[in-house]
Amino acid sequence: MQTTSPPIRQGTFWPEFLRGMKTSLPLLIAFVPFGLLLGSRAVQKGFSIVEVPLLTGLNFAGGSEFAAVGLWSIPPAILLLAGVTFLINSRHILMGATLAPHLRHLPRWKIFLLLFFMCDEVWALTLADLHDRPGCRFSTGFYGGITVCLYLCWLIFTFMGGYTGNLLGDMTRYGVDMAFPAVFIMLLKGMWKGARNALPWCVSLGVAVLVYHLLPGAWYVPAGTLAGIITALLVVRGA
Repeated sequence: MQTTSPPIRQGTFWPEFLRGMKTSLPLLIAFVPFGLLLGSRAVQKGFSIVEVPLLTGLNFAGGSEFAAVGLWSIPPAILLLAGVTFLINSRHILMGATLAPHLRHLPRWKIFLLLFFMCDEVWALTLADLHDRPGCRFSTGFYGGITVCLYLCWLIFTFMGGYTGNLLGDMTRYGVDMAFPAVFIMLLKGMWKGARNALPWCVSLGVAVLVYHLLPGAWYVPAGTLAGIITALLVVRGA
């Protein structure tokens, strides 16, 4: 028997939007220093202060942006940049697939718009919210609140980093490079469902570390992702 998702009450978009904004606020602490760092590095590589927000606004994925800036040259190696960006961002294909069952009630244009703004943090917070509220339909307002906060913060502070250029110096000496790992540890804590369900995380981490040391480039990203998914499928079947 086919079940339908519970209806969304009218007039709940803005309360849900505000709830998403509040949920995203702790993550802004990590976005600010990394945005400044990326913008500063981009300008040092030859980007203009206009091109920096174009880079971060059209490709809302910090990992691939740092990789692209690191590999940037004049003239740019387009195929190399595109290949590395695809490898690092390939995880978004699988992340989007996990959200797809929750988006079926939406028009296709809206699904594509939502997925365009999906980054790791938006995905993790949205998925955790769906797990914490079993039986509830995907909240466009909650997703939008998270996205607007994080997207605008990233856009603004990468621009500011580009505008200030070399004034900030090497920000890694202040330990800001630990901000994103700290964020992901916090996200994992929120998604913790017991030791058995953590097995795919451990396998994914182990495979990613192994591939990172054995193969050049960003192959560790899809390798770790696929290893985690396969392990999760085996765990579900063996349950």
